[in-house]
This record gives sequence, structure tokens and C-alpha cells, in this order.
Amino acid sequence: MAKYAGRRTVVVGAASGIGPAIAKRLVEGGAELLLTARTSQERVRSGSELGSAAPVVAPTALEDCLAHGDGVDFLFADVMSTAQALLPSLKDGGAVVLTAPAPPSASLHAFATQLVSRGIRVNAVAPDTAPRAAGRRHVPRESGAHHMSTAPDTEAGSASGTDATSGPKGDGEKQQKLPLLALLALATAVFVTSLTETLPAGLLPAMSNDLHVSESATGQTVTIYAIGTALTAIPLTAATAGWRRRRLLLTAMGGFALANTVTAVSSHYGLTMVARFVAGVAAGLAWALLAGYARRMAPVHLQGRAIAIAMAGIPLALSLGVPAGTFLGKVTDWRVAFLAMTALTVVLLLWIVATVPDYPGQERGEQPKMLHALRIPGVTPVLFVTLVFVLAHTILYAYIASFLDDLGMSDNTDLVLLVFGAASLASIWVVGAQIHHRLRGLTVAGALLVAVAAALLAVLADHTALVYISAVLWGLGWGGVPTLLQTAAGDAGGDHADAAQAMLVTLWNVAMAAGGIIGGILLDLIGSDSFPWTVLLLLLPVLAVIVSARAHGFPAERPAV
Repeated sequence: MAKYAGRRTVVVGAASGIGPAIAKRLVEGGAELLLTARTSQERVRSGSELGSAAPVVAPTALEDCLAHGDGVDFLFADVMSTAQALLPSLKDGGAVVLTAPAPPSASLHAFATQLVSRGIRVNAVAPDTAPRAAGRRHVPRESGAHHMSTAPDTEAGSASGTDATSGPKGDGEKQQKLPLLALLALATAVFVTSLTETLPAGLLPAMSNDLHVSESATGQTVTIYAIGTALTAIPLTAATAGWRRRRLLLTAMGGFALANTVTAVSSHYGLTMVARFVAGVAAGLAWALLAGYARRMAPVHLQGRAIAIAMAGIPLALSLGVPAGTFLGKVTDWRVAFLAMTALTVVLLLWIVATVPDYPGQERGEQPKMLHALRIPGVTPVLFVTLVFVLAHTILYAYIASFLDDLGMSDNTDLVLLVFGAASLASIWVVGAQIHHRLRGLTVAGALLVAVAAALLAVLADHTALVYISAVLWGLGWGGVPTLLQTAAGDAGGDHADAAQAMLVTLWNVAMAAGGIIGGILLDLIGSDSFPWTVLLLLLPVLAVIVSARAHGFPAERPAV
């Protein structure tokens, strides 16, 4: 459906069964879409499937929506009378697709002939066969000077062997597959954002020597990154809401390439801090975009798995990227590690152009409204859990080296982190497979596993074997949390999912910055043995909110699709 890119389209009649499927394919093709559904239940179901990609309105609101535009290029309608009523909004040279009985009736032939003078094409899709005719092309039937067919793309000469109800040569939902190359590109983008943030932690001594500042001052390169993200994620998400999604992703990744290059060549502390702030700004754009991007690439029943694949970059960065970057910096130079990040980002930019599909942003007047999103039931509980859960995790993770050093396990830090990372990857796999039906249960389980790990570290950390068991439980609990919270925010936000995601990104980075500060205070005043107790204390309200948000936020059943 590439021919619909940038075109204004209307799909009327979600109750026909084919409407939402057509709408999804149109959005994937870059169309600016408006979908109607007759009942509130149908609107909720269709809105859940499309996410923030397109508005879903009642048929009675269609006239007002079309009054603010300059016409419609394509119209997909369930009955001929509906199409006739909307013809004043259809541009000359446009096209109409109808769900109509096959063979076409005499009235449908007459209707097509009526539109010849305006150059409007008419295709007919049989409603009883279209949903199960995925990938099968039918013989076109003549209607005046125009073809009638059961495949909306045939009139444009499509040779893809697809229709609006399924993926290529598929058979409905069961045969739809995830675009792995595109999702892996998003996972690499997540990897770049996470590793760029944490890489200085393993290179502090060498960086401080070259920049002629203390290690504590160099450590603020991590803090300024988080501040850049926290300060700019919401306003920049609103300002770029109308940008096409791939353009926005390429801009964000280009920001990382620039920031890491400047960091690598800078010998001035002030310039380095500016570069790190720019990297944080790029992260704010990327984080508010990536989860929603992954959702839009996948059929509804695979959206959770798509987000899980994209979010796999986080544990990979923490468990493999940071140790690898630290090793590279030690055997060569710390600047080489940052230049390697630039090289990876350049490859990623080409990868995105080659494999990641483009989607439209939001129309003017539909930019994310943050305060309105906060009033949506379920958004606030998800944001609270994000803030406190990430704070608890960061307090322990940011100072895990100090904690292990006090246990006499300083030489085992890399191994403990590797165990944590491996368990996190296993958690992501489980969450990706089960999130569509068990988001609430997985979120509760994640918080409980991290709490149990903290309890073991608080009471039995003198036993080396139990430290590794705690790392396994911690990784199993934490690995899927980014996917779970991103998905919960998107579900709760509905039409305002982008706003909810932007606030989640902001609070995530606020929690990370606060975790570093609070952890440092606890380390100086009480000692590292206070970390697991603090995690336990913070997880109590987290569990309480998850359990209580049964109707909205972390519902027992996700919205029906």
C-alpha cells in the first residue's frame, strides 16, 4: 500500500470485519487515516489495535472531522450509500473501495459509471470473503470503465500478493510475522541509548585524567545525560509530534553520533558536558518514540513481543556493552570506546533507512496533551510505579561495585553483572511471549522477584552463592520491566499514548538521576549494606499500586482486540 503514503484516507464501517485490517495496512503504508466505528466498544477495540497511529471516531462525528481538511484521496466504505454521502469530500482522481456483494450489482455498476467523469476508481471487496481471502487475488470484474475486484490494491497494479487483511501471502493473524530486521534495528537503537548513558561509569579514571577534573566531577557526565533527557523529553515529544516517525528516529540517532564523536575528541570538560547533555536530549526523543514504533510494526497479538525485542537492548547494554566498552577503553584509549559508539550509530542509521518502515506523526492540533493524559485512568499508577521501581533498581545497580567490594567480592563484579544480564535476557523472552495475556501478573511477579533478591542481599549476602542467586532473581524480575511499563503506559494512554510515553521517559530518567544521588548519600552516611533494605522499602508501595490498579493501569485483562 505504498501508494497511500501521505494521502488522506477515510475508512468507514469497522463492524464489517475488514475495516480495522484495512486501516492498519493503510497506516503501515504511511497514510493519514481516519477510521469510524459505530459503537463505543468497537471504537475502543479499533483504537487499541491502531494505538496513536490514527483517530477512531463515531460516524456522526465524521462530517465535522472532514470539514477541517482539504479533501480525501481515498475512501473505504462498508455500503454504497455511505460512500455517496461522502463523495463531496473525495478529491477528483481519488479512489473508492466498497465492501459489497460479489458479483457487483447493477446499482454498483451505475455508481462507478457516475464517477468516471471525475477520474475516480471504484473497487469492490466482498465482505463475506475478504477476511479469509488473505493473499489470494481474484479475477477483476468489469464495471463501466473501471475494475471491480476483491483486492483493494489491484487497481494500482500491485504485484505484492497481499490485501488489507493480512501480511504477505498470509492467512490472517496466525500467519502474520514480526519484522525482525526492523525490530532488531530498534533494539540496537535502545542499546546505543543505554550504553551511551552508562559507558562513562567504567572509564572514569582515564576520562578524569584527560579532562583534568576529579572522578566525581567526571561522574556528572552520567547525571547531565539523565538531566538532558528529563528536561526535554516532554516538550520535544510535543514539538515533534507531527514529524514522520522514521525521520524523527534518524534525527535522534544522528544526535548520538554527533554527541559521542564530540565526547571522544574533546579535551575540555565544559564541551564534554555539553555533548553529554545533547546525548541526553537525543535519548529523550528516542525513548518516547521506540516502544510505540515497535507496537506499530506488529499485529496486535504480537505487539508485546515486538516491544520486548526492541527493549532487549537495555540488558545487553548493561551486562555486555558496559564491560566491553570498559575493556576496550583499558586496552586502547577511552576515546576509542566512544568512537566505536559513533561507528555503530552510523551503521545503525543505514540499517534504519534500509529496513524500518515509516509512519506518519500526528496531525496539527493532535499533539500530545500531557495534563490531559494524566487525567486518563491508569496513566498515573503506571507513572508512579515507573518512578519508584526505577529508583529502587538504580540505587542498587549504580553502586553494585561498592556493595560487592564491601562483601569482599570486588573481583567478581563483572561475573555478577553477567549473571544479572543473562537472567534479564531470559526475563525479556518470557515477557515477550506472555505479555499479551499476562501483563498484570508479569508486573507483579517482576516486583516480587526483585524484592526477594533484595531481601536475600540484605540478610544473607555473606554467602557468595546466595549473591549469585540474588543476581539471577534480580535479573529475572527486572529484565522485562521496561517492556511491561512501556506497554502498560501505551495501553493506559490510548489516544494519548505518546504523551504517556514521554512522561514515562522523563520520570525514568528522573529516577535514574535521583537513584545516583540518593545512593551516594546512603553510601556516605550509612554504608552499602543499606542498599537492599532501601530497595525493599521502595518496592512496598510499588506492589501496593500494581495490585490496586486492577481496573486501569495494570488491568486483569488487557483491552480486547
